[in-house]
Formats: sequence, structure tokens, C-alpha cells
Amino acid sequence: MSRPVDRRPIVVGLDPDPGHRMAPAWAADEAARRRLPLRLVHVEGVPTRGLRGREVPPSWEQWNEALHEAGERVLEEAAGFVAARHPRLEVDVLLAEGDPVWVLSQQSRGAAALVLGSRHLSRRQERFGSHSVALPVMARTRCPVVVVPEPEHVTQDPAYFVVGVDGSEHSATAVDVAFEEAALRGAELRALLVREPGPLRFLDDYEPQQECRRLLSEIVAGRHARFPEVDLRHEVVLGHPVEVLTDASAHALGLVVGTRGRGGFARMMLGSVSQGVLHHAACPVIAVPAPG
Repeated sequence: MSRPVDRRPIVVGLDPDPGHRMAPAWAADEAARRRLPLRLVHVEGVPTRGLRGREVPPSWEQWNEALHEAGERVLEEAAGFVAARHPRLEVDVLLAEGDPVWVLSQQSRGAAALVLGSRHLSRRQERFGSHSVALPVMARTRCPVVVVPEPEHVTQDPAYFVVGVDGSEHSATAVDVAFEEAALRGAELRALLVREPGPLRFLDDYEPQQECRRLLSEIVAGRHARFPEVDLRHEVVLGHPVEVLTDASAHALGLVVGTRGRGGFARMMLGSVSQGVLHHAACPVIAVPAPG
């Protein structure tokens, strides 16, 4: 019996500002590369740029109609942008009402990946701004969430991905995603296990360092066998995970991390790391949820 073809769509949440196109561009490229459909989603409720210069309509019905029309324009412009980039891509659109976090979380249930934009907001804006939903969506998602920054960042040749490893089953799932992404693009993969220094690191560093190297080698070995075409480099690095991963991915195609939970090795908290790199990474961040 032939294996069923995965037809789960790549879903992208659209920014109402037509000048922000990095997220739909990344999503369209990913859908075309994987031969998957693309779903463009816009959630009504936040005035778009086209409405900000107008007076508020005198009635709720008129205001609601104006938002609906503006939302349709957002979807129409995004669909045109995607069609010009990938004319043969299968695309559908969804104009939804309600809380953006709830809508996008529901869409993630049947998606191969959920793609969102990022404007490098401050931590307060990221948590409390109505126009930013990345962190609450990441906490509820059923699929990888890709947060794509504006503007486009500069990548390095040869192209590479970076993945953060902490020795847990969860981070192993992130490594799976990282290998697949690197293989799809013919890119290198750099797997980093970051150790935060302890108070006695000069006295007891050798054995923990060796244990970290063993864990890292075990995690990447079997996966590299499935993707032998990927040029793999793996390393144990001493430092703060957010700083190390952010610096290592400065010119990467993407940075892959797990989204929650303490790892198998003490002091390795990829849950907090995934939040930290969102505020600092210049490249797209692919946040992978825990298995199950």
C-alpha cells in the first residue's frame, strides 16, 4: 500500500500592513518547496493601515463592514503577491473574526507549519501588544511556528541552519525539523548544545563537558544517517543559550529551537530560550512544540 501524501497546508497569519511581506514570502517558498498548499489567514478586529486615516464610522454595523472590506483587501493583495512569486502554488484564503491567538491556534491543528511575522518588538510590546501574537500562539500550537522578522536579514554563503540542543526528547524533535529544513535547501546544519557556566566550572568542568558531547553526538548521529547529504557540524559551547544561539544564527537561514520544558541536562531550559531568541535573532526562528 502506498504511503498517504501529506497535504497539510502551510498557514500564514497576515500582517495588515502590505509593506510587511517577509512572512508570506517565507511561507509561500516553503509551501512550494514542500509541494504543499498555502493558506492565507487574516483576523478581523484590528484596523488596517487603509482605515487609520479615516474617521470612525458612526455605527457599529458600518465599522464592522469597513473592517471586513479592509480584511478582504489584505487577503487580495497577499494572494496577488504570492501568485506573482509562485504562479502554480495552490492557495486558499480565510477571513476570520475573533481573537487572533485562538484563530491561529485552531488553524495550527491541521497545519504543517504556522508562519507569523515579527517586527522585533520590545518584550512588553510582544506580551501585551494587540498586534503581536507570536508568544501566546507558540504556547498553544500543535505544529512548528515560524516567526519571520522584518526587514529581510543578510544570509551567509554557504547557507546554514542552527539548531539548539539540550539533550531532551523535545529538543531531539527540533533536531529532526532542522535536518529536514537543511536538506530541503541544500544547506549546512550547525547543532549547538549550550552549557551555562556554574560557580565551580574551573574545578569540575571536564566531566560535564564530556557528558554534553556524548549527548549531542547521540542525538545527531541517527538523524544524520537519514540525511547524509547535510553537512553537519556539532559543538558544545559554554555561555548563555540565548546569546550563543543568537550570535551563531546571525546570518543563518533559520534558527530551530524547542518551545517549552526543561531539558534532559540541568540548566538547559529551551522553553525560556525559545522566547529569548524571538526578541534577538535576526533570522527566522522555527519553534518546534513538544511531541504529542
